[in-house]
Amino acid sequence: MNLEIFFEIHQGLPREGPGNFESTQRAYSLLTDLPPQPLILDLGCGPGMQTFHLLELSNGKIIAVDNHQPFLEQLYQEAVRKGVQDRVEVVNADMSALEFNPNSFDLIWAEGSAYSIGFKNALRCWKPLLKDKGYLAATEISWICSNPPEELKQFWAEEYPQMQDIESNLTLINQAGYRLVDYFVLPELAWWVNYYTPLEQKLITLSQKYQDNAEKLAVIELHQREIDLYRQYSADYGYVFYLLQV
Repeated sequence: MNLEIFFEIHQGLPREGPGNFESTQRAYSLLTDLPPQPLILDLGCGPGMQTFHLLELSNGKIIAVDNHQPFLEQLYQEAVRKGVQDRVEVVNADMSALEFNPNSFDLIWAEGSAYSIGFKNALRCWKPLLKDKGYLAATEISWICSNPPEELKQFWAEEYPQMQDIESNLTLINQAGYRLVDYFVLPELAWWVNYYTPLEQKLITLSQKYQDNAEKLAVIELHQREIDLYRQYSADYGYVFYLLQV
């Protein structure tokens, strides 16, 4: 994929994946053993909408990790604007090769980011970083029906072949040695309000800008195809918030 157009598509969006404050709040409320001022690792933070939600919900400090420096700069500038920069540290790092000390974090938060290294791999890689009784809160795209339509299966077989149904993910969680606290499917609004709606508006503008560039247009059209499929088949798959404890 042409990364130049990929980041042009995604730069300036409120979020880099489905989610909303209500879902973050619901997930955080289920983590009942957290200390009063938890140390939180926000992996794949993007521009940081959920980072600021977590700052609002907790009295903790957050280390926000992404491998795209413009996202980190956007996040830190917003932290300065909000006057919370003393509670946020930004780190440019690969999520599959993190160099933090073992047993460091009360909570690892990963909204829409585990897919980048695969959910099974993420469960394994991140677990050593958690303190005893620490939590992992991750959203993962999952099948929520038993027999999805063929065109949907074909699309996601190309885009994310590791995609599983909820039961299969619960098995992976158990095999990785976590205790399942709870899980829930994100509402459709969490896809549209801060992600697909502004993304689709941007795609319209960029498709006009690059109408004579076949390579870039292909990436734009792939994003539109993803949106169109969710619009048609939102009952068949979704992001699931998995809340886990070690």
